[in-house]
Amino acid sequence: MAMLEVKDLEVYYGMIQAIKGISFEVNEGEVIALIGANGAGKTTTLHTVTGLISPKKGSVIFEGKDITKVPAHRIVSMGMAHVPEGRRVFAELSVYENLKMGAYTRTDKEEIASSLKSVYERFPRLEERKHQMAGTLSGGEQQMLAMGRALMSRPKIILMDEPSMGLSPIMVNEIFDIIRSVSRSGTTVLLVEQNAKKALSISDRAYVLETGRIVLDGKASELLEDDSIKKAYLGE
Repeated sequence: MAMLEVKDLEVYYGMIQAIKGISFEVNEGEVIALIGANGAGKTTTLHTVTGLISPKKGSVIFEGKDITKVPAHRIVSMGMAHVPEGRRVFAELSVYENLKMGAYTRTDKEEIASSLKSVYERFPRLEERKHQMAGTLSGGEQQMLAMGRALMSRPKIILMDEPSMGLSPIMVNEIFDIIRSVSRSGTTVLLVEQNAKKALSISDRAYVLETGRIVLDGKASELLEDDSIKKAYLGE
């Protein structure tokens, strides 16, 4: 059984259909990439999976349970975390306070302290800046903070929306190394990313979205070699 199943999903903004009956699945332990151009429906898909948008049709199944109509905060407590596009850190709060916000669904104080320790081990820069206001961090540090905050909920699956957006090439490499290490430590990853080459290089499988439809899917290593993908998304 897949950890996450999306079946025949249709999403509208008013009269405009953004998602046109897509289906895909994510198995436990996988890194799955959703790639596509701007406006393809990638972010809308993530927002629907995490309960921020209600679909008109279709279903979202997480660990065998239908969560299509479950509120977003309940979905977090079930083991799904979302790192939103644009990072969305709490600018007026410190790094430490942002991380604590990630554990708001948890009550196990000792385990929360243990999670905080492991986030600091994964992101030493966050520990160095734990008393700094999040709004004063660099873009890359804010991305690390958004990822660290999501990990504080102890997710089974983490959904990441455009983690490399606006970052320097060196920082992009660092962020993708972290995503790889998060996956290796046992967290399943669903990755939305415009940098298709980078996304495919760390993913097991991928789905290609075009104007609300999945037009191609397969092993990430094979899609990297696909001529139509190279032309459309890899600039080759």
